[in-house]
Amino acid sequence: MHTRRHLILLSLASTMLAACSTALPPTERPPIVFMHGNGDSAALWQTTIWRFESNGWPRDRLIALDQPYPLARDDDAAAQPGRSSAAESMAFLKAQVDEVLKSTGASRVVLIGNSRGGNTIRNYVQNGGGDRVVSHVIIGGTPAHGIWAVKGLHEGSEFSGLSPYLRQLNAPRNAAGDEITPGVKWLTLRSDNNDKYAQPDGVWIGSRGMATNVSFDAPALKGADNQVLPGVDHRETSFSPAAFDVAWRFLTGEAPRTLQPVPETRVLLSGRVTGLGIDSLDPASGDFANNQPVTGAHLAIFDVDPATAERHGPAAWEQAIGSDGRWGPFTGRPDACYEFVLSAPGYATTHIYRSPFPRSSSVAHLRLERIAAADRDAGALVILTRPRGYFDARRDRMQFDGRSTLPDVPAQGAGVSTSKLKLPANPHRAVTAEFNGERVVGRTWPANLGELSLLELTY
Repeated sequence: MHTRRHLILLSLASTMLAACSTALPPTERPPIVFMHGNGDSAALWQTTIWRFESNGWPRDRLIALDQPYPLARDDDAAAQPGRSSAAESMAFLKAQVDEVLKSTGASRVVLIGNSRGGNTIRNYVQNGGGDRVVSHVIIGGTPAHGIWAVKGLHEGSEFSGLSPYLRQLNAPRNAAGDEITPGVKWLTLRSDNNDKYAQPDGVWIGSRGMATNVSFDAPALKGADNQVLPGVDHRETSFSPAAFDVAWRFLTGEAPRTLQPVPETRVLLSGRVTGLGIDSLDPASGDFANNQPVTGAHLAIFDVDPATAERHGPAAWEQAIGSDGRWGPFTGRPDACYEFVLSAPGYATTHIYRSPFPRSSSVAHLRLERIAAADRDAGALVILTRPRGYFDARRDRMQFDGRSTLPDVPAQGAGVSTSKLKLPANPHRAVTAEFNGERVVGRTWPANLGELSLLELTY
């Protein structure tokens, strides 16, 4: 199942010569703390957590964090509503690690981060005392040397290779010029050339033809174990089976038993309900991602037919969401398809469809959506999203409602993770999406009544 291109790393096992020297003893399974990237949430680590569990890592020692305001500031030194500075991001991680150490009694943790989360980890280990309590660091797709390094171009952003933040992080730590904090074992994972944020051309930052002065190997750190995952995109550097394979070997010195989640007989699902913020200083700028709970939300879960997404009966679960945003736990089946229906004042009624959950999860987060002004002429609005990766028309086998060319997805490059269909209101019907063997079926809902459908890929 959807492993064709991800399993190419198995042939690279012989190159993992450093793994044995970094391996944890088989009896030692310290807590792993997962730090997500810019604008993301703990939910993206769901499949990674399932893989760790399926290979024997204790569930209660796998902790994925939700940074309340995960978007970086445009200028790190200037306060910006709904966004966090590099220092605030580090302080959040430090507080969470301290809590994990206290609650588990462990003396050390492993930190795994994606994208911006990787630089937050670097900052914490280097400047926040993390070197005293962190044994291993694994970071994927981290813009360690920036997304751009152009004089005069947003040099205050933490994503500029010329920013004070990255200059300090990248200063040599020893005579050899190493960029890593000693005493901690470091692994970086990057794409060969398919990471949208490690490109010599500025196409993905809105400046096609501009030299970014950043190369494909920008996520690598001198002195670390730097591994290349051929063909993967920015998010797949952390969330793919290939990334898990290398991470497991780095931590244990052994090959994982499986790269896919092993189904449980019963699944318990829970998570948080969040929404989208509006910039109070500039409402016209549109919504922005955050991990804040939505007040007054309601959730209903329906068991649906896997072929048509028709409901089998009344809601299997209903819940008014409290001020903490938590929902669940809902007891489900690993072979069942569910429709999650979210509603709240100020949001569209959001119908979320996914393929079955093979294992329990406490990070089955659900996000309410709004209908953009440009889509209000739609009879029905259906959005296909891939949170743990991007769509690549050259690489992936895809179809969306019978279309092999997905709307909004460019012919070249892996830089878009959503595709949107505007359909007639009638008939009310099924819509199918397929991606590299994963299949999700949803149904259309009337947009003029403030409803939309979200088909969310898991893998």
